[in-house]
Amino acid sequence: MSRPIGDVILDVSHISLSFGGVKALTDISFDVRKHEIRSIIGPNGAGKSSLLNCINGIYAPQQGSILFRGQEFTRRSSRQIAAMGIARTFQNLALFKGMSVIDNIMTGRNLKVRSNLFQQAVWLGPASREEVRHRRFVEEIIDFLEIQSYRKTPVGQLPYGLQKRVDLGRALAMEPQMVLLDEPMAGMSIEEKHDMSRFILDVNDEFGTTMVLIEHDMSIVMDISDRVVVLDYGKKIGDGAPAEVRSNQEVIDAYLGSSQ
Repeated sequence: MSRPIGDVILDVSHISLSFGGVKALTDISFDVRKHEIRSIIGPNGAGKSSLLNCINGIYAPQQGSILFRGQEFTRRSSRQIAAMGIARTFQNLALFKGMSVIDNIMTGRNLKVRSNLFQQAVWLGPASREEVRHRRFVEEIIDFLEIQSYRKTPVGQLPYGLQKRVDLGRALAMEPQMVLLDEPMAGMSIEEKHDMSRFILDVNDEFGTTMVLIEHDMSIVMDISDRVVVLDYGKKIGDGAPAEVRSNQEVIDAYLGSSQ
């Protein structure tokens, strides 16, 4: 890949997470470098989503630390972490199904709004100008994701693959430095997966956005990732370039299988 990979932007160090007596994550350490595409793989129940939930503030690990651009944020809220520049999409879509595509993506601009509620309510000059700026930015995202013809369509009426694209658009509307993608291609057809892969690569390349994704389709993971971390039963069993992970015997035994 031609993209320049930078220094470490996210450093996850020895985090552990338990729910009662159940250990979801045990002593997990890995890092993410600026501009890279970093994949997290593993069997169902390996702790992948729990790991993303720790990174974006839904869970607070009992042990270890997480640093983003040198700032520790293990105990910050999801909103505070979003304000730091980390966006998130979810495996189970959390879109507003009755709202249009453009209005769903506009919700991603919430943290960028500077006018107060009174100005917005009476549509004073600064609020109206700000609204125009935000809508212009959102329209650019809609063009980028090639969903112009659906911009006024209620999201609930769209095919699943397009809803996933809207979810990505909402995350991009935050202008994040890093996007966490939780199974962005789950339930998609082969054609839809190829489209989403292309958009992930384009976002990473054209916007310079660092991407961290959970994905089960190994052909896609091995094709688009710079590095891959592998979890099994909440523990890290592999970490490295795709070719290195693919030849790791422990990873083969636990997840990839001999056919890989």
